[in-house]
Amino acid sequence: MQAGNATLVVAIPAYNEEKNIARVVVEAQRHTSNVFVCDDGSTDMTGEIAERLGAVVIRHQTNLGKGVAIKDLFRKAKEIGANVVITMDGDGQNDPRQIPLLAKQVLDGSADVVNGSRFLKENPIPNHRRLGDGALNGLTNAVTHDSLTDTQSGFRAYSRTAIEWIEVKEHAIGVDSQILIDASQKGLRVTEVPIDVSYADDSSTYHPAKHGTYVILSILRVATERSPLLYLGVPGIISLLVGVGVSLNLFVLYNAERYFSIPQAMVALGAFILGLILILGAVMLYSINNLVLRLRQG
Repeated sequence: MQAGNATLVVAIPAYNEEKNIARVVVEAQRHTSNVFVCDDGSTDMTGEIAERLGAVVIRHQTNLGKGVAIKDLFRKAKEIGANVVITMDGDGQNDPRQIPLLAKQVLDGSADVVNGSRFLKENPIPNHRRLGDGALNGLTNAVTHDSLTDTQSGFRAYSRTAIEWIEVKEHAIGVDSQILIDASQKGLRVTEVPIDVSYADDSSTYHPAKHGTYVILSILRVATERSPLLYLGVPGIISLLVGVGVSLNLFVLYNAERYFSIPQAMVALGAFILGLILILGAVMLYSINNLVLRLRQG
């Protein structure tokens, strides 16, 4: 697909998707000749099928995770000078016919990242997904201060600026949230459009509980790196205050009854130690972030 001098790339991370990859590739090719597939260590014919259909295939010898696949797909797209990159999952749940819908706001210059949302229209989404994704949306939005309705969507459009500025740090499934957090931090314009989704063959690589755990840990890690004084320093101060409160109660109890409570002493000591660790960690991360920022600026 060409729009003026714009080159569009469809980037598909895939792991053991031999049942679905052919349809996804062929339908994506209706919109662009630049279809890239990252075969992330598949043990089936995913890579071979995509390659025979004319897709550019990046191969990982072992399964490295969706985040690594996205990072390599972005790198390949930058190499050919792509102006628009559409990411979509290889499991057939996204509808390639909606590629122009996502690309439109990037092409007209009104957005840097266009997020395809399953929740902005009526879709037959299983209840456990609605529940789990709702919780992950809330956690991601709390960090980004946005109000996106589908932070776990893999169907997105990115501008050239976005793929150059966004740092893909997460290796696994937490990458979808991590990218949004990084885009927010760098002031990129993020919008949403409604998309269709099909769960006729729900072939998700991760069990919902495992998926949620990965994403939550990823969000917490990114949040603490981004704002260590808030996410480590404040809990550290609270922990120290708990230690002080328990210690005072311990002294009052001893003065009144000459009884030294070992459980309370252990709680006080633990709260003091945890508070000191969190505060020291916050100060160290804050100092490192400032150092990295100064090095980048000059």
